[in-house]
Amino acid sequence: MWSVHKFGGTCMGTPQRIQSVADIVLGDSSERKLVIVSAMSKVTDMMYNLVHKAQSRDDSYMIALEEVFEKHMAAAKDLLDGEDLASFLSQLHSDVSSLRAMLSAIYIAGHATESFSDFVVGHGELWSAQMLSYAIKKSGAPCSWMDTREVLVVKPSGPNQVDPDYLESENRLQKWFSRQPAEIIVATGFIASTAENIPTTLKRDGSDFSAAIIGSLVRARQVTIWTDVDGVFSADPRKVSEAVILSTLSYQEAWEMSYFGANVLHPRTIIPVMKDNIPIVIRNMFNISAPGTMICRQPANDNGDLDACVKSFATIDNLALVNVEGTGMAGVPGTSSAIFSVVKDVGANVIMISQASSEHSICFAVPEKEVAAVSAALHVRFREALAVGRLSKVEVINGCSILAAVGLRMASTPGVSAILFDALAKANINVRAIAQGCSEYNITVVLKQEDCVRALRAAHSRFFLSKTTLAVGIIGPGLIGGTLLNQLKDQAAVLKENMNIDLRVIGITGSSTMLLSDTGIDLTQWKELLRKEAEPADLANFVRHMSDNHVFPNKVLVDCTADTSVASHYYDWLKKGIHVITPNKKANSGPLDQYLKLRTLQRASYTHYFYEATVGAGLPIISTLRGLLETGDKILHIEGIFSGTLSYIFNNFEGTRTFSDVVAEAKEAGYTEPDPRDDLSGTDVARKVIILARESGLTLELSDIPVKSLVPEALASCSSADEFMQKLPSFDEDWAKQRSEAEAAGEVLRYVGVVDAVNQKGQVELRRYKRDHPFAQLSGSDNIIAFTTSRYKEQPLIVRGPGAGAEVTAGGVFCDILRLASSLGAPS
Repeated sequence: MWSVHKFGGTCMGTPQRIQSVADIVLGDSSERKLVIVSAMSKVTDMMYNLVHKAQSRDDSYMIALEEVFEKHMAAAKDLLDGEDLASFLSQLHSDVSSLRAMLSAIYIAGHATESFSDFVVGHGELWSAQMLSYAIKKSGAPCSWMDTREVLVVKPSGPNQVDPDYLESENRLQKWFSRQPAEIIVATGFIASTAENIPTTLKRDGSDFSAAIIGSLVRARQVTIWTDVDGVFSADPRKVSEAVILSTLSYQEAWEMSYFGANVLHPRTIIPVMKDNIPIVIRNMFNISAPGTMICRQPANDNGDLDACVKSFATIDNLALVNVEGTGMAGVPGTSSAIFSVVKDVGANVIMISQASSEHSICFAVPEKEVAAVSAALHVRFREALAVGRLSKVEVINGCSILAAVGLRMASTPGVSAILFDALAKANINVRAIAQGCSEYNITVVLKQEDCVRALRAAHSRFFLSKTTLAVGIIGPGLIGGTLLNQLKDQAAVLKENMNIDLRVIGITGSSTMLLSDTGIDLTQWKELLRKEAEPADLANFVRHMSDNHVFPNKVLVDCTADTSVASHYYDWLKKGIHVITPNKKANSGPLDQYLKLRTLQRASYTHYFYEATVGAGLPIISTLRGLLETGDKILHIEGIFSGTLSYIFNNFEGTRTFSDVVAEAKEAGYTEPDPRDDLSGTDVARKVIILARESGLTLELSDIPVKSLVPEALASCSSADEFMQKLPSFDEDWAKQRSEAEAAGEVLRYVGVVDAVNQKGQVELRRYKRDHPFAQLSGSDNIIAFTTSRYKEQPLIVRGPGAGAEVTAGGVFCDILRLASSLGAPS
């Protein structure tokens, strides 16, 4: 069985690389090997330049020829020695003498026929093939070199195009083998002959075509195309940094990708091997450990799921869309024929056609450089139809690009188009035209060229990244935000491995500095990066960075501040399609009209707004309440200890301890705000009460909630927290009296928030509870919330647990992020 290898000009660029090619060929264990080579790097261009200079009567063609000679002589001297070197140099001298005479004749005539030009240009392949064959023989392996002009016969089939004559080529190949039956053959790519034995070429990309034709003629087991990339990418890696190497492609997929500009193979290269089911493998000569991409009939290992069915995305730029429109077109036979006859006569290349089923309009894409001629010709041809109104317009839309999604399995997989257009819509891309054949190997869309890269990234990310890739922006990397970042760092790999959730933090902003990334910040060193690589903080620019990033389809801003001004932007962010998650209570407890506006937008849009941590830190308070309401239960009463700080204070205010000592202890332990009055005022509890009241359907303002402040009126005006703490002991006697009265009745003091849904009100106050009441049995800084509902009337539904601290609050925010991921399609 034959194994066919093809090495391009880059692979043959230097003597060292030619030796590496020889080593790769010798390392192939196949019975027989046939190696197709291109000219050394840049040599084909140098040869064309020789012809151009000679026919332009530019005397420097002689100097240019000498440069070609020197390049090959130097390479041979580095690579070969002894008789092999002498033999090659002798042939080189002879060939250059013939070329000098040929170029002189061209110079005198001032013109070169195509056959003369092809004869000159083809010498690059002749020399590289000979050098490689000598390099292989030097290792002791028998090797012959083949001038494929003696074997490959082609016939012209159009401008700059030829078709192989397989029958005649096979006959000549068998004769060649009978004369030189070597196990390793090095053959020239690119060049061939006509049936009359006139030298010609297979035109640009002809070496790959040569390999495919010869692979077909010898019934090769495989054709390997060696290049300088690891295989075929899912998209242009210069435009999409997340592009991946494809392990397999079908012939049809490779064909489609080539047509739409992907750097795979020329479409005609696939034809010879496809008819004999010979696989083509694209491999990297400079990274032979990479397996490459196999192009074959139908990859057997694909499972046909929704994400695997789209193999790649490709784009074509610099196009114009021509739209021919008019009511007189509908049902009139021959209109399309007339339009495209005009385009054919102009010689323009139609890239894509789209026609409405009503036949009211036909649009097609052509290269922008050809559109002026097409438009002028159409106006001439349809002058009368335009004048009388049968056609309303011939419109040209410049500055267009094509984005094509390619995949063999799209035909049998529902929903591909929906996902593609959803990704484009989320990236705010407007589609001008759509085309899809019934074979469904590709879906093609025309869009503005300025949107093309953004569209490519958005579409690629939807099909090739994790189903739920979330771009995360963290606002406020303080205690809660910083803890959340560390939790994300510790859990990100597990989530990606087990749940297909890919969390990428692409921005972190504090009050003074911010850190931005297009593809994701390294969370193992986020503090150091924020210190060393940050730029001045600007919330508008931060949000713009999130909004304009179209590598990732889903974006979420996580507000870990307690800032009212940050919360005021939630509406705008949701409107931009950015999800919002927050433990910040300011938005949901702020002015009622703004809250209602925010919730109305959230319900009407596809964006999500999660705020579980606003009430109970990591406790499932909001989700429990929503679950009750969504299943038809009716809220009657909600009562709870909502402040972890005040829970700690009253859980420890017992025995002979003074109130001021307990407050000082809580402050020292970090349970209170820097100024304990912020906790003792009850405002934070009131905000939580108003959030739960509004969730329950009550339309209350924060000012509607009566709050019993625990700050003595005389100390409210203290100028500092230290002054407050110094004066607080003077009120210990009052607190001791309240505690004694409660103890005498077998009760304890607890600071609670209440939502009375029946009477449409709420309140925050200090209450007394019997020692057997659940509220009396708390410890530490635990929170407890009791829901009394139509279903839970006799025995309230109770949620209890830690309600304060950075770890549990960050954990609550993290749960919301995972809840968002679940809403976007992640497994729950």
